[in-house]
Amino acid sequence: MAHVIRKSVDIKLPSGYSEYLIDTPRDLDLTLVADTNAQAYIRIVNSGHVRLRTFTSNGEVTYLIWNAKEDALQIEENHQVGTNGRLKIAYGEINQADTNRHSYVGLSANGAMADVSSASLVANQKDFDLSVVSLAPHTSGTMSNYAVVLEHGKYAMKATGSIIKGAYASKSHQTSRALCFDQKQTSMIEPNLLIDEMDVEASHATSVGRVNEEQLYYMQSRGLTTRQCTALISAGYLLPVAEVIDDEKLKQTLKEELEGKIEELCSM
Repeated sequence: MAHVIRKSVDIKLPSGYSEYLIDTPRDLDLTLVADTNAQAYIRIVNSGHVRLRTFTSNGEVTYLIWNAKEDALQIEENHQVGTNGRLKIAYGEINQADTNRHSYVGLSANGAMADVSSASLVANQKDFDLSVVSLAPHTSGTMSNYAVVLEHGKYAMKATGSIIKGAYASKSHQTSRALCFDQKQTSMIEPNLLIDEMDVEASHATSVGRVNEEQLYYMQSRGLTTRQCTALISAGYLLPVAEVIDDEKLKQTLKEELEGKIEELCSM
């Protein structure tokens, strides 16, 4: 059963899997701390302005943050990863409301690692500003962002990977891709690498483009409608975000929710 959050609170994550439901019109200040292996599914159905802080060390912590609000979400996040900590954050954005998300991940001690991913079905406006910063040696940050942008959707992704002076033997890699089905949309991806060390690994890959016409033609030649093609391609593009949580019941529930929302939006 999900723990319902209706006020600002500090939470010590238990080992294993736990669920949290944010359901309040209030502004929230939330702090989550973990020093063990933990997985947390955070579903947002109602909130004011959200400020989220997390602290992780000596364990692997995974957050799947699922935005199911029916109105706009504004959220600011600050994630700190300490010695030998590993943090995974996945964002699911499939609602029909605007989102403005600023997320900072600081890799503050030797051996810290972070994997940040997002999957967005964009029918309104989605603005992301994500940063992963190596502040210590032997740290690693990865970002993977995928979006399907529908008619009248507006998608903006600013992804910044930084390695400061002294954070030698660190890694920063990112991939961002936006898939568009209609010319009546706006997509902007801004990849940034800010590197102040020589002994590092860093890369970025970015693409914004329409779905392959030959792929659509092939699927339609097998009897599928344009709407069905759009839904199938979108599902394959976005569904992997649910795989970060090792809970089969939750993954099936989110798969069905995502497929239902894709079908709904693609029929509009």
